[in-house]
Amino acid sequence: MISELCAELRNYFLRDYMNPEHYIHYGSFVIANGEMQSLPFLKIGQYYRIIGSTFNDGVHKYGAHNRNAEDSETLTDEEFEGTIWEMFVPKEVVDLSAEIQNWISNNADTINSPYQSESFGGYSYTKAIASTGKLSTDWQSHFAGKLNRWRRLTVL
Repeated sequence: MISELCAELRNYFLRDYMNPEHYIHYGSFVIANGEMQSLPFLKIGQYYRIIGSTFNDGVHKYGAHNRNAEDSETLTDEEFEGTIWEMFVPKEVVDLSAEIQNWISNNADTINSPYQSESFGGYSYTKAIASTGKLSTDWQSHFAGKLNRWRRLTVL
């Protein structure tokens, strides 16, 4: 979810957007046994972005021993030429990501329903409509107020 959230925000949380060369690393990288190999510029548990991989582009968390049941991830083994972005994701954004994932899980039936409203036998429901007049059945609309604080106009 953190990868989708960063893409929506156009924010990959570089420490210094004015000098990205300090946090964007170009080169050859190896993923073996489902893990990114030796990235001395990252700390265990730190998020990073892969660009240029055949199988693993996106945002990931560095270090296998931080994995738990809901955060487990295995990368696909490969060697690639590309970039690794050091990310400095605030705890509030990580917490918001978990909140969004929980909301998606709890509202899956409504989100996936093809109907705007329905009623039968004393039961009825109508999907919420945001102030824009659009249906608020996607996480982007539902959490817009909380997301706006972190939005950027461009990625770099």
